[in-house]
Amino acid sequence: MLFVDFLGWIMKQCYIVVNNYGLAIILFTLVSKIVLLPISIWVQKNSIKMVKMQPEINRLRIKYFGDKDTIAEEESKIYKTYKYNPFASLIPLIAQIVILLGVVEIVKNPGLYIGVENLDFNFLGFNLSWIAAENGGIAIWIPIIAGLSALVLCVGQNIMNPLQAEQSKWNKYGMLILSVGLSVYLGTFVTAGVALYWIASNLMAIIQQWLLNIFINPKKHVDYQALDESRKELKELKDISKTHKRTKEQIKKEKADYKKFFAITNKKLVFYSESNGFYKYYKGIIEYILKNTNIVVHYITSDYNDDIFELAKTQKHLKPYYIEEKKLITLMMKMDADVVVMTMPDIDNYHIKRSYIKKDIEYIYLPHGIDSLNLTMRKGSMDNYDSVFVTGKYQREECEKTNKIYHLENRKIIDLGYPLLDDMISNYKKSKKKSSKEKTIMIAPSWQKDNIIDLCLDKILLSLKGESYKVIVRPHPQQVRHMKDAFEKMKEKYTGTNIEIQTDFSKTSSVFNADLLITDWSGIGYEYAFTTEKPVISIDTPMKIMNPEYKKIKVKPFNIWAREEIGKVIKVKDVESINSVVKEMLKNPKKYQKKISSLKKDSMYNIGNSEKVGAEYIINCIQEKIKERRNQK
Repeated sequence: MLFVDFLGWIMKQCYIVVNNYGLAIILFTLVSKIVLLPISIWVQKNSIKMVKMQPEINRLRIKYFGDKDTIAEEESKIYKTYKYNPFASLIPLIAQIVILLGVVEIVKNPGLYIGVENLDFNFLGFNLSWIAAENGGIAIWIPIIAGLSALVLCVGQNIMNPLQAEQSKWNKYGMLILSVGLSVYLGTFVTAGVALYWIASNLMAIIQQWLLNIFINPKKHVDYQALDESRKELKELKDISKTHKRTKEQIKKEKADYKKFFAITNKKLVFYSESNGFYKYYKGIIEYILKNTNIVVHYITSDYNDDIFELAKTQKHLKPYYIEEKKLITLMMKMDADVVVMTMPDIDNYHIKRSYIKKDIEYIYLPHGIDSLNLTMRKGSMDNYDSVFVTGKYQREECEKTNKIYHLENRKIIDLGYPLLDDMISNYKKSKKKSSKEKTIMIAPSWQKDNIIDLCLDKILLSLKGESYKVIVRPHPQQVRHMKDAFEKMKEKYTGTNIEIQTDFSKTSSVFNADLLITDWSGIGYEYAFTTEKPVISIDTPMKIMNPEYKKIKVKPFNIWAREEIGKVIKVKDVESINSVVKEMLKNPKKYQKKISSLKKDSMYNIGNSEKVGAEYIINCIQEKIKERRNQK
């Protein structure tokens, strides 16, 4: 009531100034806009922040396309970085509604608040006490004018408001329809005086937005070119995803495989693969188990075209199932096996949970990289696993410190090694080609922001162009997908030179056939070096840090210091002189071979035997589960 009295007092002062009821309402509206100006300025700045960080958000959505949990988590971090409040735009609306309610109360009894007994309600041919729904006639123009003012405001905001201008057409049209409809409704059932306030408020809002854009110009703060490019990339990705909708056959197979999985009782062992490419991490372990035991391996994959279905035709005890991520949520909740092996982190942290049905399942995490788990994975991503396989002593050291600091005493650390590396070494020895006079340089960047391709590829190629050795650029498939046109132009640019841009990944040329590898922070550097014992040049692009607390355990990540052991690190600003480094390394391969061999022996467990170690640990876990059940009977 005090607030209404205060508004009534302002209305009275406005009437004293202009001595006209209609003009008093318009002046009152202007005063309210001035009072709310600090809020409007804050909202303008907040809107610009949103548009400014939109390219970053778009690229985030591209990078983690389809992973809603990760996108939400990363967006929240961006909001905090920019100090953006997504609810700020609601404040002026709430303030307007509160003032509007006060105006409604005042115009019901204008004489009471303004203090004039015989108040003249006539204004521009209308009686400001009219209600269109009751009076009809000329009063019917009141809601029409109110609706038109809302229409003009929405069109103006869609053009001038920095945030509204970037909304989708559906959002713009939706807001327009809502605003016009609300204004027409409001103008029909309230007095003409309230409608006049609403009309004046809408028209003044247009002028206010125009002035805000002059004094706080969005173009000075927003990179609209980057915004447009990122928006186009995201749209392309969405268009591609629409064309990859599941077929009836896929849906039918998933339904049948889901049913088949739970029709089998007493399951001992389950592996989960996110896509076709993940079998290589399990291959040695699974083959050992199938060869040496009668344990049935249940293999769940989220890839309809996974090669596992063809492989299973020749393996009696290998049972594959196609379950995509949405259905996987339910399946994992109902999991009833003794042991589950996964390469996917964050079980129980996000949507994929440990079983609600069987509480004593042994969940085992198997790394798909040699490098630091503490730096390259999110904090707590392995906390809910019962056992963590580690590839070598440096991963073990990180896990031991993590167990101690975060009180994970029950989490077991198992010295596995890296079965994929053993497989790569074996295949490399079998296919090792004779030394060729023509040397080959392979450039294989990571798929992360500010990688080699983003920052310095042209400078590197310019330095290596025209040399006697062949240079192959093999970008990550995801980067080719998003920069297809750029790579086609690059191919044309280097046609007829010693440089080849490979975007056709069906080609058989292997990274391991190269005499020297150039990469950034990609784990391929260690796999290449430990397989071939040939050197690696690491371009010192910005480091990818998934765990901001990685320094807390006080173990220097393998990724940071080992790059100097397997070759040389070159700063981005020095890549123009990379050719001299390449020549020196190609002339002295044995110099690096000794260091790489020493690091491999020092850092890796069970070289050549890791598949047996991993398989026997899993077999022992299953046997222990069986014994426990027998003892309970």
